[in-house]
Amino acid sequence: QVQLVESGGGLVQAGGSLKLSCVASGRTVSSTVMGWFRQAPGKEREFVAVVSRNGETTDFADAVKGRFEISKDIAKNTVYLQMNSLKPEDTAVYMCAAIAASSDNWVTPHATNYDYWGRGTQVTVSS
Repeated sequence: QVQLVESGGGLVQAGGSLKLSCVASGRTVSSTVMGWFRQAPGKEREFVAVVSRNGETTDFADAVKGRFEISKDIAKNTVYLQMNSLKPEDTAVYMCAAIAASSDNWVTPHATNYDYWGRGTQVTVSS
């Protein structure tokens, strides 16, 4: 089966940076749309970032544009979320997700379109 395992979460001060990793097994990330979502206590899951199958197209939630970056390392079969200038409102469980896609440049922010999910990693930003 396809499995996604996140790592890299932790406690960081506001203004700091953190890099999350998501290692995929069962399918190469070069054949999948890879996305990041987050969920804070008492809130619904929300879209954060996505990268297309070929890695050339990305999209970000307005709340993180200019601060977060998403990328793929094909050799390591891993997708990353580089988070900079972190704010307390970024505190949440961050989850990676994947879609088996045939289109090179297609991306989607809708969680219902994603087929596989990791368990998540906690990110806490202190003020």
